[in-house]
Amino acid sequence: MDPPEWTGRDDGPGTEHLRWHRAVRPLAGAGGPGTALIGFASDEGVRRNKGRTGAAEGPGALRRALAPLALHSPALLYDGGDVRVDDGDLEGGQRALGEAVAAAMAGGHFPVVLGGGHEVAYASYLGLDAGLGADRERTLGVLNLDAHFDLREEPAATSGTGFLQIARDERARGREFRYAAVGISRTANTGALFDRAAELGAEYLTDDACSLLAVEKVLDFVRAFVDSVDDVYLTLDLDVLPAWVAPGVSAPAALGVAPEVVQAVVDTVAASGRLALFDVAELNPSLDADGRTARVAARMIDRAVTGRCPA
Repeated sequence: MDPPEWTGRDDGPGTEHLRWHRAVRPLAGAGGPGTALIGFASDEGVRRNKGRTGAAEGPGALRRALAPLALHSPALLYDGGDVRVDDGDLEGGQRALGEAVAAAMAGGHFPVVLGGGHEVAYASYLGLDAGLGADRERTLGVLNLDAHFDLREEPAATSGTGFLQIARDERARGREFRYAAVGISRTANTGALFDRAAELGAEYLTDDACSLLAVEKVLDFVRAFVDSVDDVYLTLDLDVLPAWVAPGVSAPAALGVAPEVVQAVVDTVAASGRLALFDVAELNPSLDADGRTARVAARMIDRAVTGRCPA
């Protein structure tokens, strides 16, 4: 869990020259509540889902892409290091990430989780559930930017089962499962998955309903969902973006959602005052082209962190 050293170009002293790499400090011994970056170095769920592995290297690539970004809003940024899944024990890794997220929240920090395959979703939820309080009465909404529902029924957890696992946990605790997805591809999800989404009361927009011309309708959908819950878990699977924008993922999108639309969604949720956790999933640096996917992901993280309005 020891965080890596952040390095990059130094343009001079003072906040007017500030970049991410100069602002980030180790989470251990944090000086006050801020944003806690926690990596989830796993692609065990992708492997189980028969996808292209390599997402375990995603957290490092995201940090490298974040490091040189100019930081225009001074913020307390901390790095809690990585939870690694190297031995096939995905379930143990998910519990460990959940514990790290819950500990960060107990310290008053806003957790940003750097994936890793989308098996990070259930791990993030475990931490968020503990951090918000197991006896909570506040309503949690899960907003997934993704080409896939990830509601698969499988014998063991994979990168495609996370939101079904969350649904079952929420209902076992007597809570309503509130789930919305933006960017769903009709050709990447079977009829059975659409049926399961309907059974669970999931709300969604397909990728072809999320064009730049329809951005205001997309934001109306997002605002209505966010306004209907108390806390929001926002998760960004990078395969929601077009393949030419985000080639470095397990399943590149033939159509996808334009980065401007995805960014507008991130901005809207961040400014709502209800964003409790943000994670980014499925970055696979071995499949990336010139760091393109990592850089667009870093922009989304920067927008979420610097645009977030605390509740």
